[in-house]
Amino acid sequence: QVQLVESGGGLVQAGGSLRLSCAASGSTFSINTMGWYRQAPGKQRALVATIVSSSGSTNYADSVKGRFTISRDNHRDNPKNTVYLQMNSLKPEDTAVYYCNARKPFGPGYIDYWGQGTQVTVSS
Repeated sequence: QVQLVESGGGLVQAGGSLRLSCAASGSTFSINTMGWYRQAPGKQRALVATIVSSSGSTNYADSVKGRFTISRDNHRDNPKNTVYLQMNSLKPEDTAVYYCNARKPFGPGYIDYWGQGTQVTVSS
């Protein structure tokens, strides 16, 4: 099992910045990818950004490219256990509940673990 705890959400004006953090604990040794997803009212949960634990390779949704940056804690004792999402130039359409995700391989597929979510509200 993997436990994910997010922090850093809140209310910000358009154009402002927020930084989300996600700390993973438990059986983290085989986590392949960590990332952030978001779900706005009435919409499906959608990918925001992911980072591959081994290589640091990143992937972003088109709507956040150039504004959001995903990174990981590079502390030598737990380089894969904490991820961050730096969100700059925030827009009202970024308002959503943001969920941290960790993905581990399982047989031919994978298992997804989710945090409890943190609310981000951007006012115009």
